[in-house]
Amino acid sequence: MIDNTGKNALLFGVRNDSSIAWAIALKLVESKCNVALSVAHDNLDMVQSMVKELPIQVFACDVRNDSEVEAIFKALDAKWQQIDYLMHGVAYGNHKVMCTSPPGLKEEAPKFIDIPFEDFMDSFNSSAFSFLRICKLGQFLLAEQASILTLTYNASQKVFPGYAGMAINKAALENMVKYLAWYFGKSGVRVNALSAGLVMTTSAGGIKGVRKLRKMTKNSAPLGNISSEDVANGALYYFSDLSKGNTGNLHYIDGGLNVMAVATDQNG
Repeated sequence: MIDNTGKNALLFGVRNDSSIAWAIALKLVESKCNVALSVAHDNLDMVQSMVKELPIQVFACDVRNDSEVEAIFKALDAKWQQIDYLMHGVAYGNHKVMCTSPPGLKEEAPKFIDIPFEDFMDSFNSSAFSFLRICKLGQFLLAEQASILTLTYNASQKVFPGYAGMAINKAALENMVKYLAWYFGKSGVRVNALSAGLVMTTSAGGIKGVRKLRKMTKNSAPLGNISSEDVANGALYYFSDLSKGNTGNLHYIDGGLNVMAVATDQNG
């Protein structure tokens, strides 16, 4: 087991106990890392109830707000003096951005070409630019050879109609990883992205046809479907000294689905 004794990690993006970021937080605690979470204001009570038996700090924060993000780093500066691991796992887009209406919503979603500018920019701010924001505002607190990680999805590379505008955000996020890897390289800080397969999180539940996609992955991916723990194990590699030589990576943890050109059925 990786030993992160004395290391400090701040994770943005835990929504509930099905979140990939939550699985990563638990894996870090298991590795003896000090962990703090930044969560949306409306998720604060839920996450606080989740961590009550664990040595995890929780902060409420709107990642679109510079002053709220900055306040977390200042609070941790007083307590930790440095951050070794920083993770961005935030993603949000309403039905107008996803171009699909969830069950129970009577309002029809727009076509891709009709995505409203204001709705898209709000999702971009939350899902992509927030990564740049937390890196900028937190850079003063990063330890030497710190590791920064974000979570993405393969819709950035291929068409997933039920993801629509969110795919643009993920593509932008992956490009930011490259430029931030270059920017932070001179200081020894590394920046990478995990491209996770479909895990049944609350966010994934909003993707149109998600269960059909999970079935396709089960049949087509060389290793089948993956779990949030699989992603957390991959994150732990980057949140350890083992990954000191890696930056700018887009690391797929999707059972190998990304290498497949066509859907197959391994069962015949």
